[in-house]
Amino acid sequence: MSTTARAQSARLPRQVPYIIGNEACERFSFYGMRNILVQFLVSSVILAYLPEADREGAAKDVFHSFVIGVYFFPLLGGWLSDRYFGKYNTVLWFSLIYCAGHACLAAFDDNRNGFYAGLFLIALGSGGIKPLVVSFVGDQFDESNKSLAKIVFDFFYWTINFGSFFASLLMPLFLRNHGPAVAFGIPGILMFIATLIFWLGRKQYVRVPPTHGDDPNSFYSVARTALTRHEQGQGRPGLSVALAGAALAVAMLLCWALKPGFWPEGFGFVITACLALGALIAFGGIGVSMQLERARGLHPDSAVDSVRAVLRVIIVFALITPFWSLFDQKASTWVLQGKTMMVPHDLWWWPSWLVKEAGQMQALNPLLVMLIIPFNNIVLYPLLRRMGFEPTALRRMGWGIAFSGVAWIAAGAIQLWIDGGDPVSLAWQILPYLLLTFGEVLVSATALEFAYSQATQAMKGVIMALWYLSVTFGNVWVLLTNVSVRNEAVISRIASTGLSENAFLMFFFAVFAFIAALVFALYAWRYPMQDNYRAVGAV
Repeated sequence: MSTTARAQSARLPRQVPYIIGNEACERFSFYGMRNILVQFLVSSVILAYLPEADREGAAKDVFHSFVIGVYFFPLLGGWLSDRYFGKYNTVLWFSLIYCAGHACLAAFDDNRNGFYAGLFLIALGSGGIKPLVVSFVGDQFDESNKSLAKIVFDFFYWTINFGSFFASLLMPLFLRNHGPAVAFGIPGILMFIATLIFWLGRKQYVRVPPTHGDDPNSFYSVARTALTRHEQGQGRPGLSVALAGAALAVAMLLCWALKPGFWPEGFGFVITACLALGALIAFGGIGVSMQLERARGLHPDSAVDSVRAVLRVIIVFALITPFWSLFDQKASTWVLQGKTMMVPHDLWWWPSWLVKEAGQMQALNPLLVMLIIPFNNIVLYPLLRRMGFEPTALRRMGWGIAFSGVAWIAAGAIQLWIDGGDPVSLAWQILPYLLLTFGEVLVSATALEFAYSQATQAMKGVIMALWYLSVTFGNVWVLLTNVSVRNEAVISRIASTGLSENAFLMFFFAVFAFIAALVFALYAWRYPMQDNYRAVGAV
């Protein structure tokens, strides 16, 4: 059968709706609690031990530390899935942990230790399944129907935002009218439903078996060979670089534990551990790249080439981290900004019967995603192709980073208006939300397909975990910035600009995004794309 004939006869795998239904409920669950977290913390007994002036900063730190955990634990979930349990079992078991975390939030809304335990369990459960659900969708396709995969990945992302929209819109109202026990309890119920839907499709899924550590050509096996193989007459500079990264990581952790005088006071365990992990990945990746050719002969060329592809993708993901530092602050910095603005009940088009506070503005993000994805696929991308410009995955991601910077320019302009002392309508936040969401679609929705296509079957879990790890490091940028602005020298420098701290930081993050977009474009220009969908009938 010809490629054209196969594409025309391709059918959507019947098990995909179970996964999409699970994701819609899980995303309602996650965003339902995530998008009220900062609002709850600022006014709750959880942070009552702090002076009132410090609670907003502390709430932002808790929020971004939680997000760091959510996007760090994909490393654990991906490893357990690839090595031991497979995607289905890992998703199911971590989902039960996820449900337990929601139960803790609902039961311990007035107990700091219990509440933080709930956040940890949700971070563990949500993070554990993150690299698996998306790649599990990809596993249901092969060469015969891969033409439908892009449509499903886009619809998958659309469904995520369908759940997020209703959660973002309704949960602030439940928090306001019924209290935190109900507001955190409803997402817990949705997570239980998500787990049930996923379980119901168990007999229909294509299940790619785990390697059980027996794959001699896994990413870790090839990398280890490259670093340790000795060739006569040659040193091992790559191994020295990797060991230097490990030594640096250990030194950072020791500095956190011993707190020498030169170690920044604000560098707590979360920041330090993430910086240590970053050193391991960066120096280890450079070291493996320097000696990777030594693995040829002991490993097939295809395995060595796959490791090279993963190393290239890590660079792409690293350059995307500034985008996440901007994007995730819409649930912290932008919500806190919105609380200082005036809800425009006097505008004829404003839905006063429903939108009553700043936290609900977050619902704009998923609503706009659901509109922008079909607009891009039906109108924008075909138009660009007719004009002779192919919107490749890497081009879309680069422009997405740039649009996030424009969004923060708009947010900064609003902040200047607020700082001027005049009442500012909350409706003005629609503009930065529109710009940021357009950037999100170009980056995140595209990256779901990109990340899956760049890895061979044995390395898909690893590469998806690394993709989500980019969000962790994006939020580390935020924590590092928050630590910096508590330094007297930095505070004085900001004051000398004539800008408020909030306005200065908004313009700072915008410039950060523009620089990242430029560097991303330079790297993407020579990036060699891969195509690693499963062959027809292969399991």
